[in-house]
Amino acid sequence: MSTEPKQTALHLVHEKLGARFTDFGGWDMPLKYESELEEHRAVREAVGVFDLSHMGEVRVTGTQAAEYLNEAFISNIAAVKVGKAKYSMICTEEGTIIDDLITYRLAEQEFLVIPNAGNADAVFAAMEQRVDNFEVELDNQSAQTSMIAVQGPKAAEVMLKVVENVTDAPEASGAGETVAEAIEGLGYYAAFQGIVAGQPCIIARTGYTGEDGFEIIVNNDGAELVWAKAMDEAGQLGGKPCGLACRDTLRLEAGMPLYGNELSLELTPVAAGLGVLAATKSKESFVGRDAIVAAKEKGTQQVLVGLEGEGRRAARGGYEVFTAEGEQAIGTVTSGALSPTLGHPIAMAYISTEAQENGVAEGSTVEVDIRGKRYPYTVVKLPFYSRKK
Repeated sequence: MSTEPKQTALHLVHEKLGARFTDFGGWDMPLKYESELEEHRAVREAVGVFDLSHMGEVRVTGTQAAEYLNEAFISNIAAVKVGKAKYSMICTEEGTIIDDLITYRLAEQEFLVIPNAGNADAVFAAMEQRVDNFEVELDNQSAQTSMIAVQGPKAAEVMLKVVENVTDAPEASGAGETVAEAIEGLGYYAAFQGIVAGQPCIIARTGYTGEDGFEIIVNNDGAELVWAKAMDEAGQLGGKPCGLACRDTLRLEAGMPLYGNELSLELTPVAAGLGVLAATKSKESFVGRDAIVAAKEKGTQQVLVGLEGEGRRAARGGYEVFTAEGEQAIGTVTSGALSPTLGHPIAMAYISTEAQENGVAEGSTVEVDIRGKRYPYTVVKLPFYSRKK
């Protein structure tokens, strides 16, 4: 088997823009184009355009599609209205996280599941194993589908110019019949179907940056046209093409978990502080339910917290956290960086509930071992950054 990373339908476009690439989830993805700091600021202050075509897409159809997804995923997907979406997880029988994902309900008997790039194959394999006797069909469309994100305070302004027509705007999405009504009325975690650059697309109000934003899902053969249109309009508003480097600092500032950092196959949703996603009260059965119920009853032994430091030395994933002047580690950093928006180091970390019970709470000072030297950090509430609405 080839170990070469896969390329998105926009790879040549990124090359022409001078992108620097990195292997992410088995895909050759733009890390940055010029400056990741400038790209980060563009999203916070104007608008940025991302290629997210490495993400997976699995279409689920059939008379029992909703019932099937209710069994396969931990949340109550059947309760999602047409035109809306839900953030959820797919777990093992032991209750550990295979992936966190978003599911859109496109019609009564049609759903679109978006797993993370590195987990797309594992998610589809697990979904196939759970079909059993359900009247449902799974279609892994990841290889032929692209996704382009438009994120930032001027994202809606860009979308008003790029969406040419509305073809289906379900009532629950909040979108109206005209383009202006569709964009301005579209709720968060909602979607409608329309035309962009002559291409049929799914247009959703979601994102991973902490800003207002939209994601456009289109077939690969229309991706370049959609990208060009979005970039043209974004560029007129001070926007930039953006890579994965700034996407990571943006999501960190917004306190959003990343699989492989805050989430993993070793953790249950309860251990990750996301037990609320598991519909243990409203659903009698789903894969991993018994283990997750047991985890809820036992309680978690760790809690995810925010840490803020001073100076320029950023804590990184895997660094140990100690009480101030303490000798025993109380936790581990999962993600960390120098925040472009705030101007100081920030990090997310799991610390033990025992440490929390012993007084390590918001406002407490802890220390992070950064390459053999300990630096003070303050425990803070997540997220670090919230956009002005």
